[in-house]
Amino acid sequence: MNRPNIVFIVADDLGFADLGCYGGRPATFGGVSPVLDGLAARGLKFTEGYSNSPVCSPTRFALMTGRYQYRLRGAAEEPIKSSSRGSTTLGLPPGHPTLPSLLRAGGYRTALFGKWHLGYPPAFGPLRSGYEEFFGPMSGGVDYFTHCGFTGDPDLFEGEALRHEEGYLTDLISRRGADYIARIAAQDAPFFLSLHYTAPHWPWETRDDAGVAPDVRGNLFHLHGGSIHVYQRMIHHMDEGIGWVMEALRRNGLEEDTLVVFTSDNGGERFSDNWPLVGGKMDLTEGGIRVPWIAHWPRVIAPGGVTRQHCMTMDWSATMLDAAGVAAHPDYPLDGVSLLPVLRQPAQAFARPLHWRMKHRGQRALRDGDWKYLRVDDNDYLFDIAADERERANLAAREPDRLAAMRQAWERWNATMPPIPEDATVSLGYSVKDMPQR
Repeated sequence: MNRPNIVFIVADDLGFADLGCYGGRPATFGGVSPVLDGLAARGLKFTEGYSNSPVCSPTRFALMTGRYQYRLRGAAEEPIKSSSRGSTTLGLPPGHPTLPSLLRAGGYRTALFGKWHLGYPPAFGPLRSGYEEFFGPMSGGVDYFTHCGFTGDPDLFEGEALRHEEGYLTDLISRRGADYIARIAAQDAPFFLSLHYTAPHWPWETRDDAGVAPDVRGNLFHLHGGSIHVYQRMIHHMDEGIGWVMEALRRNGLEEDTLVVFTSDNGGERFSDNWPLVGGKMDLTEGGIRVPWIAHWPRVIAPGGVTRQHCMTMDWSATMLDAAGVAAHPDYPLDGVSLLPVLRQPAQAFARPLHWRMKHRGQRALRDGDWKYLRVDDNDYLFDIAADERERANLAAREPDRLAAMRQAWERWNATMPPIPEDATVSLGYSVKDMPQR
């Protein structure tokens, strides 16, 4: 099998059911996500896939390393704040092997267009962790038109230099991706392209807001704006841009041999549709960590597949290395597990226990088979997710032996991880935990 090109697309704060193919609400303007729905129809959809964290930068540590994020100090921040500029500890260490650095050493060309959120130069940055090219914001959230971050300062970079470029950020990311494919297609090397959108993360802005005098800090922190309709437009803009990228693959004869993977960095937020799940960003309930996972690779993946295989972000990093025939660094063994057998044969599945922990509210979780152990604010819960994915029936009192066994299994795993640093910070942003669910 030829080594595939790889396009890894990550949305920001997208809810489990925001896409049409996951049962999302219809939009007044038609389909919210026709391109992604098409990729799912022609590829493989995971219905019980998870993110490594319910908040963005910890998940991105896992994505980049293929390992539990808890192994690195920077990932203890929930998430990394803009105020950490200048820090030499809160970021992805350049000496740590990463998905792009391993692929690059294996002969791949590498590029990231979109959100980084893994520490700031000069100590950290995409070009220091395996990417040959970078265009996008370094921080967690920016205005879509001014490209300014939480501090009110510009945060759009070309490499490590600030870049001024007019336009709606989602479209700029998409066009960079399509242009990169056209430019790289003639080169005799496979490529790894990361498209890490800021959409549909707030501020609530669509293309139609171009020319409106921005209040950058107000837009980034406001609690009075936005709507479901604006939110759906933001997803649609991203979906349309993914269509430009797919068209670039087809136009250059690359679609057949390109693995395209789509997901979100964590569960949905203020306007997200997480039905039937509860909770959202910052929560280890299903709505905070269960996310869309779509894989499209015509050479390998049969169309129309659906799988309940459990997986999380770092498994896809392991999968991409496996597909590329690239081994992990021997000093940094992967915690992720390759899903390549499932891509080839979706009917098969394997046991995949998944672990989480959060400083926020002292949360912990273990998903093992149909069951989930959850702790929030010192309260223990036990759910049969296969029967109760909404996590309403706490079976802890009815199944004390199972609860005890799963708690012990989580504690054994936790003992293999560094402790949560006392100085790690939590930044809530918006949360859906107190908002009504449909």
